Amino acid sequence: MSAYLIALVDIRDPEAYRAYAARTPAIIAKYGGRLLVRGGETATLEGEPFSGRLVIVEFPTLEHVKEFYASPEYRDAKLLREGVSTARFLAAQGI
Repeated sequence: MSAYLIALVDIRDPEAYRAYAARTPAIIAKYGGRLLVRGGETATLEGEPFSGRLVIVEFPTLEHVKEFYASPEYRDAKLLREGVSTARFLAAQGI
């Protein structure tokens, strides 16, 4: 059953964040993921306004999401966004 990684990211330094953004697609693909949403325009329909970056990635299973997030490759890439952004990552199993 598919699972989804949802990331809500507030970027403080767009230039520095680009290095992280350039590195992650290959890592996502290695763990079976497929980018569905990566930035772009969003609209808050209810609740607190959100003006950050929204990323949604589909993986084959929740286990794939966890393997991706815990992988050595992603741990190294994650260092590139630390200090230049604040993020909230969620994983959800699909229906």
